[in-house]
Amino acid sequence: MITVLVYNNQTGRMERYNRELYQAMPYVQGNTLTVGEFRGKSKSGIVWTDRRAMHAWNKTRSAWGRPIYVGYAFRRIGEGGHANQSQHYAGVSFDVAQNLDNTQRDQLRNLAESLGVWGYVEPAYLTPTWVHFDRRLGPPACSAGYPLLREGMRGVYVATLQDALETVGSYNVGIDGVFGPKTRNAVQAFQRENGLSPDGIVGCATWTALTAQANNYYRNIGELPPGSTD
Repeated sequence: MITVLVYNNQTGRMERYNRELYQAMPYVQGNTLTVGEFRGKSKSGIVWTDRRAMHAWNKTRSAWGRPIYVGYAFRRIGEGGHANQSQHYAGVSFDVAQNLDNTQRDQLRNLAESLGVWGYVEPAYLTPTWVHFDRRLGPPACSAGYPLLREGMRGVYVATLQDALETVGSYNVGIDGVFGPKTRNAVQAFQRENGLSPDGIVGCATWTALTAQANNYYRNIGELPPGSTD
C-alpha cells in the first residue's frame, strides 16, 4: 500500500490517499496512470503530486487516444532527478514515450505543447529519446525550479522540503505537505547548522544546501532514503 499526497489546487488543501500500485492515481480518469507507473523505479512508500498535474495528464492522454508509456516520473531527492531539476521531486513531471520512434515522439511532443495544459514541454534536442512535460511552479527561487517557501504554505514542494529534511537529519517533521511550526523549526535548525540565516524561509541558499546534502549523503553510503520500500 502506497500513500499518495495530492495538493488540490482548487481548495488549497493537501489530500491523502492509500492506494495499491495497480490502482489509478487520484483524479486520473480510467486507469491510464497507475500508482506503480507514477512511482516507477522509486522505492518510496509515499509519493506526491497535485491535482493540476493529474488533469494535465488526463487531457494529454485523452487527446493522444492510446496508452502513453511512462519511463520516469516521481523521484525523491537522493534517488536522482532529471538534470538536477526539481519537478520530478515535486511529482509534477513526466518523461514518457521511450518506447516510440522519433516521429511518434514528435507527434506527442507537439500535441502536449498545443494543449496548453503543461507549464513546460522540453524541446526535442534536449530529450531526443523521450518526451518531457511538467506543471512547474513559478517564479522559482533557484534555477533548478525550487520556489520560495515559508510557514503557512502548502503543496508538493513543501512535501519535497519535508522529505529532504528527514533525509539529512533527525528532524522528524513528517511528510504532509503543510508548512507548519514544526517544519519552520526544522528549517531554522538546518539553517543554523549550515551557517545560513535562520529565518525559517526556504530560498535558494537553503534549497541548494539541503538538496546537495540529501543527494551526497545517499550517493556516498549507497543507500535509499528513509521511508523507502523494497
